[in-house]
Amino acid sequence: MKDKVFEKPIEKMFEFDEAVASVFDDMLSRSVPFYDEVRRLIISLILAEQRDGKKVLDLGSSTAKFLLDLHSGMDSKMQLKGLDNSQAMLDRAEQKAQAFGAEIELELADMLTYNYGDEDIVVANYTLQFIRPMQRTGLVQSIYDGMNDDGLFIFSEKVVFEDKQLDKQMIDIYYEYKKQQGYSEYEIAQKREALENILIPFTIKENMDICMRAGFKRVNTVFQWANFVTFVARK
Repeated sequence: MKDKVFEKPIEKMFEFDEAVASVFDDMLSRSVPFYDEVRRLIISLILAEQRDGKKVLDLGSSTAKFLLDLHSGMDSKMQLKGLDNSQAMLDRAEQKAQAFGAEIELELADMLTYNYGDEDIVVANYTLQFIRPMQRTGLVQSIYDGMNDDGLFIFSEKVVFEDKQLDKQMIDIYYEYKKQQGYSEYEIAQKREALENILIPFTIKENMDICMRAGFKRVNTVFQWANFVTFVARK
């Protein structure tokens, strides 16, 4: 279904409710540059290390598109689990998993209070940016503490730049990108207002520093387009 959430005047701050869940896959593909390519890149990284019993946890799993694509590419019996705090998202994810006959565990939970443990790979695609800055450090620490040795934390984030001129240029480039995806200026403005103080991005360095302080021994970027970046942290 096509994303038309912001064609009408907004009445509340952005939230992952039924209206968003019904168009979320289209929203991601049209709102996040190279989203499909990044998803395939992350899946390739995971499949390169797959083995029977390896645990993969997707934070903010939404409609389970990522986990379903990962499941379809597996040659081993990895254990896939998705975590989301939106029942509307999980309902759609359950329907899709059943339709494809995919063995994926889905849980309604708050990632801030979830009991992380025995994870091999944790994925968070454009998820941390919705966590309040003061809570983000603790969340990454919990993820690290709950991972097995040599585990991977793979996450994608919208970022800001310390160079204010460059940051403004990146915002303008992204604005033009969204127009090219068919969003009107009104829709773009509406979404920006709805996300204000909800989506709070960090710089690339801040994201990497959080991981290093948590204890990850290596943090690298594996993809960047303008102000969208994918990181890989190794325990």
